[in-house]
Order: sequence, then structure tokens, then C-alpha cells
Amino acid sequence: MAQDILIEIGLEELPARFIDDAEAQFLNKTIKWLDEQRISYASAVSFSTPRRLAVLIEEAAESQASIEEEAKGPTLKIAKDDQDNWTKAAEGFTRGQGKTTDDIYIKEVKGTSYIYVKKYIEGKSVQSLLPEFKDIIESITFGKNMRWANETLRYARPIRWLAALYGNEVIPFEIAHVKTSNVTYGHRFLSGKLTIDEPKQYEQLLKDNYVIADAKKREDIIVKQLDALQEKNTFQIPVDKDLLNEVRNLVEYPTAFVGSFSTSFLALPNEVLITSMAEHQRYFPVERDGELLPKFVGVRNGDEHELETVIRGNEKVLRARLADAEFFFEEDKKLSIDFFQEKLTRVVFQEKLGTYTDKVNRVKTIAKHFAEELSLKELKEVERAAEISKFDLMTNMVNEFTELQGIMGEKYAAYFGEAKVVSQAIREHYLPKQSHGELPAMTVGAVLSIADKIDTIAGCISVGLIPSGSQDPYGLRRQAMGILRILKDQNWDLTIESLIEYTLSVLKKTGLTINASAKDDLLVFFASRAEYLMREENIEADIIHAVVDNQLGIFHVAVEKAHVLAAKKADDHFKTSQEALVRVLNLENKVENTDYKVNPSLFQTESEKVLYESVEAVKSTYAEYLEAQKNEEALQLLAGLADDIHAFFDHNMIMDDNEEVRKNRLSIIHELSVLILQYADLRKIAWKQHA
Repeated sequence: MAQDILIEIGLEELPARFIDDAEAQFLNKTIKWLDEQRISYASAVSFSTPRRLAVLIEEAAESQASIEEEAKGPTLKIAKDDQDNWTKAAEGFTRGQGKTTDDIYIKEVKGTSYIYVKKYIEGKSVQSLLPEFKDIIESITFGKNMRWANETLRYARPIRWLAALYGNEVIPFEIAHVKTSNVTYGHRFLSGKLTIDEPKQYEQLLKDNYVIADAKKREDIIVKQLDALQEKNTFQIPVDKDLLNEVRNLVEYPTAFVGSFSTSFLALPNEVLITSMAEHQRYFPVERDGELLPKFVGVRNGDEHELETVIRGNEKVLRARLADAEFFFEEDKKLSIDFFQEKLTRVVFQEKLGTYTDKVNRVKTIAKHFAEELSLKELKEVERAAEISKFDLMTNMVNEFTELQGIMGEKYAAYFGEAKVVSQAIREHYLPKQSHGELPAMTVGAVLSIADKIDTIAGCISVGLIPSGSQDPYGLRRQAMGILRILKDQNWDLTIESLIEYTLSVLKKTGLTINASAKDDLLVFFASRAEYLMREENIEADIIHAVVDNQLGIFHVAVEKAHVLAAKKADDHFKTSQEALVRVLNLENKVENTDYKVNPSLFQTESEKVLYESVEAVKSTYAEYLEAQKNEEALQLLAGLADDIHAFFDHNMIMDDNEEVRKNRLSIIHELSVLILQYADLRKIAWKQHA
């Protein structure tokens, strides 16, 4: 008879950012285990709150599915001796499968005979396998782990209880000296210890005891409550999805409420108010017609009992925080940019890379160079923005509210009389803040963002701080993706190689000792980020490698080439051209002397002459197309050589016995290969026409 299974891990409050991933891991690992163990079931669902992770498996079979397998043994030649008797090899094979030589049968595979046996594997009872859930629970990973008491287990938070039921029977196992039982716990303050009679009652039992175990249902409840408050109070609550997700993972039983603060605090910049509410207190700001109101919406972990007391407590906390912000804001305005700049000289950016002043000086040099390379008119603005790009890090406000770096830089720079483009660039040079976040809108901000990021990336990797696994303390992966996205967004013709080489030269001039492999490490690092972004545009891996492996080059051009090749990959009309161009590249490694110049007087066939003249005829136009980034036209120009290439191969022995003739023909191959490789290494593409 099918039974329901419930496994619940009871914990100290988990950090909200860990919960969704941990819940997904728990469910996915459970489903994988059920499949591997050949256990059939009707459904599997997961639950999570700050204090628990759980999975419920409905209608799990009583036993594993029994299977019959065919086991392949040695070849018949090895299995039998000259007298047609079974050898020790055959006897050992059958014994290992729990069979005898009487069970052997023979099958031929690709002309060779092998011995086989069939074995029947009877399924074990599911109940006997369920203690293996201990391994699943212990295998869940978190962003940060801890140990507690004398336990050796490393987990996000201490395990306080384990509920594990197969039907109405407890599944026996133990983790960190916590034994399984049929006991769970309701809301920390509104309930207590609960007995689970059967798995299916789990969700309702918790709901009756002030715990909404389904995270999505908690979110829906919060959204409905926010909608009701908006309608009742005729204001708007701009709901940030990330904040909503975090709030739902902070509570087990949500109750939304409205609080207020003094209108005098509205004199603070909106960003300060919103950060104080959203980032620090997890409140939703409140607007009417796009203007912030002196109100906020919080979500309590509990019911409406004594809600007014809760509101007053939250108002008191926010009032204190806003009072601090008001004080910092007024104190900062009494000082000057030069005052904050001087403080930067005493703050270390990174031990081996110097102070923030050292970094600012490098960024200024790099930004100025790139602005000149791009022939930008705003050269003075770029220099000034770079020069004061980090001053706000020394302000009282940013020291207290680190999330406001750049934002307060813009506010204070404008207050101290800097040009709008300079002020805005200070904020924008931190963009994008996430891998797919907002990009700088202005040219000056974009240049400064690239300069700041490439300095950090090149500096860190040059001194051996290369990200590995999930470890990336300086956010180098995100910053590299930011550079690539900005270059693509701005359509700037700066090659990744030139960015890297110039930045390394600046680092060297400062006296920094750079690892010998720094340039190669940086190229590999950027190539991996470029591949990640291009895959997001549904470009296949083989095309990406064809385009970027030889040279990353100008990123937006690389992406455009990749899209052109993606279209050609499945185009039957391009088959002949592709075969011809790949045929050329396949002989490129035979060229011994790349400096050898083609000598027309050595031509022995008309096809040699025709191909040589065709290549010479397209060189100039091809270069113009590449320069103008006419990538479709450039590829078509190469494709137009296909007939001449095939004729050349069909009517000439490339590796001729005559050394001069051979070198001359290989030289034609080399010249054509250079042109093709300027576009992409077509050998790396798995051409679908060949499938």
C-alpha cells in the first residue's frame, strides 16, 4: 500500500538569502534519490520558513521497482578454452553476478561474440531505505556554514529537531545528536510543540498554529495585504521583487501594517529614506503620485495581537535611524570634497594594490586614455569624475549606509558645485551593481565604470587574487560582465586585449610586481565571462569558441559575428562554402614558413593562378568590410571563394614532392587562412549540415 513521506529539518532562524536555494536543493536531491532508488510516487513538494525546510512525498510505493538486467561478460574466446569448457574468467563473471555458468547465453556485438547472463534484482522495501535521507540532509550546501557545540557537522544554522514519517511511523536516523520523531513546532511565540499524526496533515497543522509553510503562499498573502492597504489608504506601495522575496523568508505568519515618521525627514534624499526603510528595516516605502510619503509598510511575523504596540516599536527604530542619517547628511555638507579626498590617502583599497588614492590615480590615467582612444569630447569631465570618484566613501553617510556609495557621491558633488555630468558619473561608475543590472546612461559614467572595473580586475588577478569556485570576494566576475555589457551597449570599438594591456602597463608603472601569467589569466577570465553572456543570447558553445578563442577583440563585433555564424550553421546553402574554408584551415598547420611570399612564376596549374588572384582581389574589400563591421558581407566575400578553393584542392597536390612548389602552394593556403581566422576559426563549429 502506498504511503506518504514527510521529512522536516527544524533549525534556528535561517538567513533569508539562503532559504530559497536550500529548499530547491532539498526537493531536487529528494527527487533524484527517489528516481535512483526506483521508488515510484505521485508527487513531491517542498516547504520552507525561516525555521524549517521540508519535503512531502505523496503516495510513495512500498518497495523499489524490481528490475531484470542483462550483464555483459568477457568475449567467448576468453570465456571458453580449447576444449570448449568454461574458463575461470567465465566462472568468475557469473559468480560475481550471483549466477552459474548454466545461466550463460551468447550474443554477437559488432562481429565479436560475448557471454551474458540475466539477473533479477528484487526491490527492497522503501521503509528500509528511508534512513538514507540523512545523507540528503547533510549534503545541502549554504553560502556560509557554522559549527555549534561539539558537533562536527557544518550547517547554516543549528538543527533543533527532525521530523521524519513514513505513513504514521517514524523513520529512524540521527544528525548532530538530534533524533527523528513525529514532532514539529508551530510559530515560535504563538504556538509550541506539535505531534504530526500523518504526513498529509503537515501543512494544515502548521497553518492552524500560525505557520504558513509554503513560501509562495506567504508571498501571496503579503501581496494581498499590501493591495488592501493601498486601497484603504489611497497611496501606492512600490514593491521591489527582491525585497518581497526577502520579507516572505523572514516571517512564518505575515501581517502587514502601516507606520509613519516625521515629515521633516522628507528633506533627506529619497535614496537615503528608501535605503533606511528597505535595506535596513525591510520596510516598503510609500508613495502618492510619485512622491514619497512619511509612511512605511512593514510585515510582522505574527498575527494582529497588540499590533499598535508593534507599529510604535518599528516607528521608534526607524525614527532613530533617520535621525542618524539626518545628522550625517548635515555634517557631511559642512565639509568639502578636498577634505574627503585627503582621507582617502589613509585607507587601504587592497594590501598589494595600495590605498584608495593609489587606485583613484590609476583609474584617472586609464579613463583618460580610453576617452582619448574613443575621441570623446568630454575629456575634462572624465578626468574630473575619475579624480573624485571615491570621495564619498569617506563621508559619514556612506560609512553608515554603505549601499549609498556613488549615490551620495552624486548628491554631494552636485551640492559642492560639480558639473551635472561629473556628479552623475560618480553614481554611474558603480553600475551595473548586479550581473544584469542597470548600465550607465552617460558616456562619461560608462568610461569611468570600465576604467574602475578593469583596474580592480587586472590588479587583483595580477597579484594572484583569482576567483575560484564560489569564492569571488572582490566581485571580479560581476565586474568583468559589467565591462563587456557596457562595451556592447555603447558599441565601442575597444578590444578586450587593449583594455588589458594598457591597464597592466599602468599597474607596472606604479611599481607593482605583476605575475608573469597575468595577461593570459586575464584573457582566459574575460573569455569565460564573454562565453557566459553569449550563451544567454542562445549562441551555442562551438560558435562562441570559434569567434573568441583566437582573439576576444571588440566584444559587440564578436557577438554580431557569432549571430551571423549561427544562422549559417544550419543553412544548407552555405555548406559548400563552409567545407571549402574549413578545408583551407585544416592545412594551416602544414605551413612551415609563414614569411614565405607567393611566387606566381611557380604556378603549374590554372587553378593555382585563379585562387591566388581571387584572394588578392578580395583582400582590400574584405579589410574594408571588417573595418566597417559589415560582418555578413565579409563572410559572404570569403564564401565567394569556395569554387576556386575546391578547384585548387581538386587539381593540385598541395604537398608536392618539389619543395618550392609545395611551399608556394602552402603560402596561398596561409594567406587565405589569415583572412578566415580574422573572422573566426570555422574548424571549431560543429556544422549541422554534416549531421
